[in-house]
Amino acid sequence: MSEARARRIGYLVSRYPAVSHTFILREVEALRRQGFVIETASINAPDQAPAGMPERERAAAASTYCVKRHGLFGALAAHAVALCRHPRAWAAGLVYALALGGTDVRRIALGFAYFTEALMVGRWMRAHDLPHLHVHFATAAANVGLCVKKVFGTSLSLMVHGPDEFDDVGAQALRQKIAGADFLFCIGSYAKSQVMRLSDPAQWAKIDVARLGVDTERYAPCAARQPGSAFHILCVGRLVAAKGPHVLVAAARKLAAAERDFRITIVGAGPEEPRLRAAIREAGLPSRIHLSGALDQDAVRALYGEADAFVLPSFAEGIPVVLMEAMASGVPCVTTRITGIPELIQSDDEGLLVAPSDADALAAAILRLIDDPALRARIAAAGRRRVATDFHLERNAARLGRLFTLRLEATR
Repeated sequence: MSEARARRIGYLVSRYPAVSHTFILREVEALRRQGFVIETASINAPDQAPAGMPERERAAAASTYCVKRHGLFGALAAHAVALCRHPRAWAAGLVYALALGGTDVRRIALGFAYFTEALMVGRWMRAHDLPHLHVHFATAAANVGLCVKKVFGTSLSLMVHGPDEFDDVGAQALRQKIAGADFLFCIGSYAKSQVMRLSDPAQWAKIDVARLGVDTERYAPCAARQPGSAFHILCVGRLVAAKGPHVLVAAARKLAAAERDFRITIVGAGPEEPRLRAAIREAGLPSRIHLSGALDQDAVRALYGEADAFVLPSFAEGIPVVLMEAMASGVPCVTTRITGIPELIQSDDEGLLVAPSDADALAAAILRLIDDPALRARIAAAGRRRVATDFHLERNAARLGRLFTLRLEATR
C-alpha cells in the first residue's frame, strides 16, 4: 500500500452528522486539514432535516454515504456482487456475523442486518479506494466494521468512548471487537483502563489514548456577557437517565428553598423528557427551569455566552465534550466525580466535582458559585487554561493524525 493510499480512511458512525456528536465532524475536518482523505458513512440518517442544520453540517450530510437510505436495492445489490465475486468471503462473513450477534432469534436477525450493512459499506469503500475503516463508538456500527474487515480484508480501528460500550459488554461483543480491531483509540485513560480490563495483555500494545478537543477560538469567553438579575445555569445533554437531569431538578428545589434568584436552561431531547417535565411541575419550578429541546451548535454556543454556570450531574460519562466547550467559553462548571471527568477537571481548581446522585452536594456547589463571584472567575480562567493546554482540537487532532500514520504503516 502506498503512503498516499494509507492516508485514505473511511469513517463509519451509527449516525452522522448528529446534534450530540458534532465533535466527530470537527475531528474529520481537522484530519482533512492535515492531508488525510476522509470519506464518511453513516448507518442511519442525520437526526435533523437539512433545512435545520448549520451549513457545515448540511454539507457533511450531503457528502456522507447513508447506508439505510440506500435501501433494499442497495442491500440486494451488495449481496449479489459479494456472492458473485467473493462467495467464500461472503459465506465466512455471514457465519461470523451470525455468531457475533448471539443465539436468540432477535440477535441472529441483528447479526444478519449488520452483515448486510457491512456488505454495503465494503462496496462503498471499494468504490472510494478506502483501505482502512475507522469506527467511532464500539457499539452497533463496530459490529458492522468487524464484518467489513472479515469480508473485504480492510484494516479496522475503533474509537472507544464509554460509557455505553461498558454497560453490557456481552451484548456489545466488546471483547470480540477489541480482539478483532487492528488498533484502538480511547478518549482517555479511564476508557483505556476498561478496554485493558476486558482484553488479554497481549492486546494492550495496540491501544492508544487519543483525546478529543474543542476549538478554543470558536469557544471563547464572551466579552459582552452582562450579569443578569437571575443566576443562569446551563445544562446540555441528552434527556436520558444517565445524565442525571432529575438530580438537577432536586438541587433546584434546594436553591429555591435557599431563596436564591436563578434560572436553569436544559438543552437536549430524549426519552426522559415527559418525566422530567412532570418532576419540574411537581417541584413548582416551571418558571425557573426551561427545557429548550435539542439545539444546534451555534445556538448552544450562544447560550454559553449567557450562562453564569454550567452543570452536568451525570451518572455515567466518557469525557464530555460539552464540559470542554463550557470551560473553553469561560463558564465555571459543576459536575460529578465519575469515570473520565477527573481527567478533565481537578475539583476546586478547573471546576467543582460532587458525588453522583447527591442533590445536596450539587446544590451546595452551585450555591458556592452563586455567592462567590471571585471563585467563579478563578474557576472559569483555570478551566479555559486546562482545555487550551490538554483538550485543544488542532493539537489533539494532530496527535491523532500521527497515531493513524504510525498504526497504518504497521498494517501495510
